[in-house]
Amino acid sequence: MTPDTITDEPPSKTRLRLWLRLLRTTRTVEAELRDHLRRDFGTTLPRFDVMAALSRHRDGLKMSQLSGVLRVSNGNVTGIVDRLVEDGFVIRVPVAGDRRASAVRLTRKGEEEFARQAAAHEGWIDAQLAGLSPEAAAEMAGALARLLDQKEGADAQ
Repeated sequence: MTPDTITDEPPSKTRLRLWLRLLRTTRTVEAELRDHLRRDFGTTLPRFDVMAALSRHRDGLKMSQLSGVLRVSNGNVTGIVDRLVEDGFVIRVPVAGDRRASAVRLTRKGEEEFARQAAAHEGWIDAQLAGLSPEAAAEMAGALARLLDQKEGADAQ
């Protein structure tokens, strides 16, 4: 049976097979990304993810907001942010009207470093997914976006 062959199996089996392939593909691609980040930039995927989130929120994010964007606990983000501050890539800034809170944002050095990493990241992903035509990639991305929208819509109810 080839992956493109429609069989008489129940739809649940087909969907389970899809899930397992998505998971395996994600893990394989992610492992390669981790290796590239470590080898080429001396960094980690979680650090990259924090910098990516902050690059999309130029005014900065409170730690709780950053955790929400990344879908991880505050504790997971705190240590990463501490090290990014030590490296000069991120600063903490006071939040107006809340003396207890601070936001974190990229420094100019952090913006420049993230731009270098993001360009390399895009190239790595492009190389890893080069077996898909741009049309197939767009079709798959659209299908996954629709599935996510459906799932998030159901979760909101």
